[in-house]
Amino acid sequence: MSVLSAVYGRVARLRRSWYERRPHARRRLARPVISVGNLVVGGSGKTPVVEAVARLLRGMGERPAILSRGYGRRHADDGVVVVSDLEQVREPVERSGDEPQMLARALPGTPVLVSPDRYLAGRLAEQHFGCTVLILDDGFQHLQLARTIDLLLVSPADLEERVLPSGRLRESLEAARAADAVIVSGTEEDAARVSDRLGVPKAFRVIPSFGALRPLGDGEAPVPPGARVIAVAGIARPERFFDAVRAQGFDVVAELRYADHHWYTLKDLARINDAAQEARAKAVVTTGKDAVRVGAQAWWAVLPMQVGIEPAEEFRTWLRDRLSMPPRSDEAQP
Repeated sequence: MSVLSAVYGRVARLRRSWYERRPHARRRLARPVISVGNLVVGGSGKTPVVEAVARLLRGMGERPAILSRGYGRRHADDGVVVVSDLEQVREPVERSGDEPQMLARALPGTPVLVSPDRYLAGRLAEQHFGCTVLILDDGFQHLQLARTIDLLLVSPADLEERVLPSGRLRESLEAARAADAVIVSGTEEDAARVSDRLGVPKAFRVIPSFGALRPLGDGEAPVPPGARVIAVAGIARPERFFDAVRAQGFDVVAELRYADHHWYTLKDLARINDAAQEARAKAVVTTGKDAVRVGAQAWWAVLPMQVGIEPAEEFRTWLRDRLSMPPRSDEAQP
């Protein structure tokens, strides 16, 4: 496995180096592109950060659009799927994928587009929706598309990871130097340590916040504080979600884990509901990402989460200033 990781890491380095030496090989959109990405496979919290950045841009008077690969879709198309436009959500989760569907529902009026060709999706967003800035979801390794700002999400635990397949790193840690800023989950000390270790001078922190449980079924009563619940998660690193449910004061009597992007079958739902009844739980609590795949379900509730990027005003000013900078000569727009 160590040999395979060394080979994988070398291929990733050569690929990034190839694009760095040939900036003209990258396709370029007419509007600024903000990439939100990470170094590890899954579980870094990119989706809520993308939402936070989109909200911030809208508050600055921009008209953002979100470009996603749509990983884990049940029905994938080669062209561009407009998940939501300036007015409404237009595609079901099966065609959008769970994360784009979450973003489309959370950000009415912000177009969300899914395509394996994110340059094509970006051109459509620019020309058809008049978007002034594009957010590239999970874009750190999408080197084919030039970007104005690279935001890299990092957990302190990522510093101890190894490259695939021995660990969860998509690239070696040295690739982080290509980022304009790191966004770190943790304390100020964690952010400083990650910034120093990765050689990225600019560091911000991501701070999660949770809302009240929201029933997934129509007309369902709210789940009372302190209730017995079972927690269900089909995400990477589900333990963070389980800890969050407990932190909100609920008595988690069972944890059920599924693979990331898992599509729940009728048998899955029946087993989960049976487990809830056997545990005398008041509700089944799941993540926002799972909720869009599960749909309306009696006895189920979602724990809503949003994040803030701190220091908030410093990040806002930094982002605005970076967007207003003229492009470098090797990044000139067509």
